[in-house]
Amino acid sequence: MSKIRQHHTFRHIFALVLSLFFLNGCWQEAPRTDLERIREDGVLRVGTLNNQLSYYIGSEGPTGLDYELAQRFADKLGVKLEMKTMFTLSGMFPSLQRNDVDILASGLTMTTDRLAAFRAAPAYYYASQKVVYKKGQWRPRDIDDLDGSKGTLTVVKGSSHEKTLIALQKTHPNVVWTTVEETDSDELLRKVADGELDYTMADSVEIALNQRIHPDITTALELTEDEPIAWFVNQNSDDSLYALIIEFFGEIQQSGELAKLEEKYFGHVDKFDYVDTRAFLRAIEGKLPKWETLFKKYANEFDWRLIAALSYQESHWNPKAVSPTGVRGMMMLTLPTAKSVGVKNRLDPEQSIRGGSEYLRKMINRIPDSVEDHEKVWFALASYNVGFGHLMDARRLTKSQGGNPDAWSDVKQRLPLLRQRKYYQHTRYGYARGDEALNYVENIRRYYQSIIGYEQTHSQQPQQDDVELVDGLHTITPPPAVLSAAQPTLTADADSNVTNEDTEKATDDASDAQDKASSTTLPAASPAKTVSN
Repeated sequence: MSKIRQHHTFRHIFALVLSLFFLNGCWQEAPRTDLERIREDGVLRVGTLNNQLSYYIGSEGPTGLDYELAQRFADKLGVKLEMKTMFTLSGMFPSLQRNDVDILASGLTMTTDRLAAFRAAPAYYYASQKVVYKKGQWRPRDIDDLDGSKGTLTVVKGSSHEKTLIALQKTHPNVVWTTVEETDSDELLRKVADGELDYTMADSVEIALNQRIHPDITTALELTEDEPIAWFVNQNSDDSLYALIIEFFGEIQQSGELAKLEEKYFGHVDKFDYVDTRAFLRAIEGKLPKWETLFKKYANEFDWRLIAALSYQESHWNPKAVSPTGVRGMMMLTLPTAKSVGVKNRLDPEQSIRGGSEYLRKMINRIPDSVEDHEKVWFALASYNVGFGHLMDARRLTKSQGGNPDAWSDVKQRLPLLRQRKYYQHTRYGYARGDEALNYVENIRRYYQSIIGYEQTHSQQPQQDDVELVDGLHTITPPPAVLSAAQPTLTADADSNVTNEDTEKATDDASDAQDKASSTTLPAASPAKTVSN
């Protein structure tokens, strides 16, 4: 009996020790992976810079290339997105090291130093580094001119630009520069434009976007070849998050979604007209305030700045504008178009703006559902200018050449071909000034971005109820995406679009007669002069 009692006693003691072992946490579960933590917490924290390319608060909420990519990645994870904005580069990588954010996404160049300390995701675009000066001032023409004798080169401390200069100094010891903290490239570009700095360095895409706001800045020399731009995550993190980021970029690259986003944000910056941009910025200051209220009143589902950009392209905001071909008013409406949207007096600016906005909405309603929402407006504007039938011809031509008829980046390459006999002789609607339609749309895109950039430069960031300050970072939980109120009536399948449109030829022929009446009397968009960046 004593042995049995001893055995039971031992079992009780063992059970008690084992219980204490668990209670004291000596038996620990495996730590959560980064991916498990994000999914269990329900939040993806993305660090970014507050600028026109990466992320900003627009009239319809958050927008920007990195924001849209981050939102898609958060959707893939099934979690909420929190954009944590930093207003200077110096705070970005330290915030990642402290685990304040999960990812850095803000047009960051892959440099040797960054790759040694952090993991870079796949490159999603490329940019070169250039020296920028103010037009009309002394221009450094080669690296040896950066010796400080005729001007000072200023760059952001800790930036990829400073790293490039440090590397160049090994072979060009006379190169000198100054660094500043608590700022960014956009601010230095502004100071060069205002004459406060002699010259600075910036990435090629940044320069192209900023020239729409500061047309006096121009490129002196290029210091690097195109370099990869990527997101960054912590080096010491496990592979779970990093592996999914690689998968994500592979998917959007394969699907063409990445190309569409790049087209949306900088597909329009390849041309720069210095004189036109200067004139437009003067018009923003001198004319736009008078008409802004009407643009906002009748924009409806559109961003009012888009309607304003369209109006500037048409009439330069002249309510009494009249062309020799009979179009007139702020939106330069033809008589048939004006009647179709209930405009009785085309020279009345309020009627004209209302009618132009309504006509654009009608054009969007006709764009096939297979075209993504954010690109429908470019197709609609092309239709506004050249006619719906010719636009459909360009889509068919795009498809026949192996392109995507639902991607503006593909279709815009075919629009100019409608002037050439070997192409238009095989189309339904024949010859068209497709190159003018392309310039027309791209001009409006540039004007639109210039208004956005001007507002960002000259006004405070809009106050939002969903903005809060957390640990020194501006944290914004974006609202659901705002979709266009226009609901296209054509089929969503790209192949069916063209086929179904063919079967409705009689209807399209009748409606396109009005389109062609509009397109043949619209003023030709002047070709943009190319000014080297």
